[in-house]
Amino acid sequence: MSTEFTPSKSVIVWLWSGILLILIMVSIGGLTRLTHSGLSMIHWTFTGSLPPMNDVEWNIEFDKYKTSPEFVELHNHFALEDFKSIFWWEYIHRMFGRMIGLVFIFPFVFFIIKRKIPMKLLPQFLIILGLGASQALLGWFMVKSGLIDVPRVSHYRLSAHLITAFLTCTYIFWVLLNYSGFGKLKRQANTWTRWVGLLIVLLITQIIFGGFVAGLKAGWVHNTWPLMDGSLIAPSVFAMNPTWINFFEGKSGVQFIHRTLGILIFLYVTFVSWRIVRLGDKPLVAPAMLLAFSIFTQVTLGVLTLLLLVPISLAVVHQVFALVTLLSGVWLWHRLKYARN
Repeated sequence: MSTEFTPSKSVIVWLWSGILLILIMVSIGGLTRLTHSGLSMIHWTFTGSLPPMNDVEWNIEFDKYKTSPEFVELHNHFALEDFKSIFWWEYIHRMFGRMIGLVFIFPFVFFIIKRKIPMKLLPQFLIILGLGASQALLGWFMVKSGLIDVPRVSHYRLSAHLITAFLTCTYIFWVLLNYSGFGKLKRQANTWTRWVGLLIVLLITQIIFGGFVAGLKAGWVHNTWPLMDGSLIAPSVFAMNPTWINFFEGKSGVQFIHRTLGILIFLYVTFVSWRIVRLGDKPLVAPAMLLAFSIFTQVTLGVLTLLLLVPISLAVVHQVFALVTLLSGVWLWHRLKYARN
């Protein structure tokens, strides 16, 4: 890498703000899902719109909602005030997403004009914009599936929407690390790089199954731990035919994968973090310890969320901490791949 370019503090702050905004967005998305608010808005424009400002506009919006499958099948007892309670979370979720888009696009153009982004890293910044656009399209695609015939969002689409948000945030963090160390980073060989690379794959897989659990509402079955209602493997895990479909569309099967993979990842992280800390390489100690703390906290949150029948506050924190854990793993992975001159 060239040593002529000096990273700009304003660009670094901009990237950090993007990471923070996506963390908040993940929280809002979790609240929107857990309050069953995601299908409350059946009409939307690309530019967005103001919320209803008076009783007449609220009634018009409510009348539109009454034509949706969700109202017909599930919420036909709703009064206007009930509708307002679910409308606001979805409205905030969508508008916050648009704000994130603006926060990225306009400063990006400004930084390009001011030449604060080196040409060598420009493709990485463009990928960030592409991931953001994909996330928005997946959000629309997900909600659309619940507005046509049945008032349910496909758990596959929900998981795709969730993991794209996580990958977008993770990639921003990766670009931030590359940008802040531009001109000082040198590739290095480290035995533990592959170990942590595998961990990243396991974490992404676990997050995908977390999306399946959320979409299928599988957190409300087998609310015991470490056993599944007294069994190591509940009989209902294999209730569906063919057998493999249990692990993608069965509540018990999906929960079994999620809880079992969580334990395996915890053991894997404990071993890898301990061995890396023992190396005594100071740049690796902080990310390794943060990763160990994150996975311990995440597993604890997951168990409590299950035992307490998925309280909204714990479920949201559990979702957000999954992203924190992934970011911790990526930080360690980057430190293993690159050394500073």
